[in-house]
Amino acid sequence: MSAWPANRAEAMTRVSSTARATGIVTLVLAALLGSAYALGRSLVVDPTPRHPTAHADGPHYADQPSDGEPGDVPNPGASNGPTEAGQDGSERDGGGDKLFGAHATTGSPRLALTFDDGPDPRYTPQVLAMLREFDVKATFCVVGENAQNHPDLVQAIVGDGHTLCNHSWHHDVGLGARSADAIRADLLRTNEAIRAAVPNVPIVWYRQPGGAWTYPVVSVARQLGMTPLHWSVDPSDWDLPGAAKITATVLSQAEPGSVVLLHDAGGDRQGTVDALRRILPDLTARFDLEALPTDPT
Repeated sequence: MSAWPANRAEAMTRVSSTARATGIVTLVLAALLGSAYALGRSLVVDPTPRHPTAHADGPHYADQPSDGEPGDVPNPGASNGPTEAGQDGSERDGGGDKLFGAHATTGSPRLALTFDDGPDPRYTPQVLAMLREFDVKATFCVVGENAQNHPDLVQAIVGDGHTLCNHSWHHDVGLGARSADAIRADLLRTNEAIRAAVPNVPIVWYRQPGGAWTYPVVSVARQLGMTPLHWSVDPSDWDLPGAAKITATVLSQAEPGSVVLLHDAGGDRQGTVDALRRILPDLTARFDLEALPTDPT
């Protein structure tokens, strides 16, 4: 009779130990499963695009070089694909002012402002008015479909003494990976739209969307009498950083010979317009600003 409580206590102790062991095993398994889940999540590619592809009021363009997102440009290591041109001009094929055959500076002490993706009825007239106020000539790299839709703005650009530059028909970042015939057709179609607005206007510059230069696109542009044009200062106004940041980047990086990349279309460009009010007085005090010549060498 006296042994029963002891046996009972021993049994209770064993049950308690088993329960604790079971709890520890459960916690360990839960931790392992949680770690496996987290690892699996880290290996899944995020399908959310890092750059917007559309704007509420119309097409959205961006001249930032491709960062390797699907659909931007093929593998630059492929023999027939684009060789990507970095914003900092880090990959060059020759002299200090050329990037895969594209000019990245003016080649003189003068500084050039360039405006891409237009014309746009909201922002191009504001840019033109600002340039007129400060007596500055610039270069406008126009998209063919926009030139076709707004011939009056192409006329206004030329009427104010600015230089025109072909920027492809539909801002096709992957154009350089296409066949030479496809590239030629795109560039010719864009030139035709420009000249439908302003017959016989010189179009001697070509800027590849995204700066995604390839030897085929450079070659075709040159065959058509156009010099490839890159840039050396990019305030990333396509990413809507605000007028203050656009201003700070341009003013801190500008130097003799700089080609400054700005946008007058392709999205909300009010920040760029507002930045010009601050940029132009400073640049005109420090540099000679020029529209790129219509007879480049």
